[in-house]
Amino acid sequence: MLFILYIWAAIITSKQSRLRSWPIHRYICWCAGVLCAGAAIVGPLANRAHYDFTAHMTAHLLLGMLAPLLLVLSAPLTLLLRTVPFRTAKVFAKLLKSWPVSLVSHPVSASTLNIGGLWLLYMTSLYEAMHHNLFVGLTVHLHMFLAGYLFTASMIYIDPTPHRYSFVYRAIVLILTLAGHSILSKYIYVQPPPGVSEAPGQLGAMVMYYGGDLIDLFLIIVLCYQWYRAARPRVTIGVCQ
Repeated sequence: MLFILYIWAAIITSKQSRLRSWPIHRYICWCAGVLCAGAAIVGPLANRAHYDFTAHMTAHLLLGMLAPLLLVLSAPLTLLLRTVPFRTAKVFAKLLKSWPVSLVSHPVSASTLNIGGLWLLYMTSLYEAMHHNLFVGLTVHLHMFLAGYLFTASMIYIDPTPHRYSFVYRAIVLILTLAGHSILSKYIYVQPPPGVSEAPGQLGAMVMYYGGDLIDLFLIIVLCYQWYRAARPRVTIGVCQ
């Protein structure tokens, strides 16, 4: 359903003369992001994650890091505003500027929700509880995805945002967040969560550390590319008399 709605909206709006065609790479990012999120919550990987810590960490990377990055790059909010009527778009725009949205989408708030949630998950009995209680499991997965999406959207501005902080500010927050993620993975390597033995814990920690670094590298590349485009001088061509 998500595939169909997105592609339908992109095709319909691309046919309007006043709008530019929807870029093909956004189609690809959306489809890949939905597949990553789906693989983390249903199917063989999701089933194995209940008893295999390495599979759990792989699902964590897909649901909390890679899927949010791909979905942010697909600009779903921009597509939504292109699709809905003008009055409805104004309502959404007003909602974006509301203080609750501004609060949770602030780089520091989004980073705290993202990394703070992971520390709470792996440093308490919450990890063990999520595999024995359906409600807890669903809540953890939902938080992991939404926090990852908010964090990514607060670092790279693809969709409309209620605030625009400088590249320096976002870069500092990003570095601190990546440090928190790396420290947590190293701590897990030494002290796995309750219910996880040493060897699986170490392997899962390595997946979190190296896999997280790889995904973060793509996030850094996008941020630096946006920074470069914003900072490069604009060339103006004069008219000779």
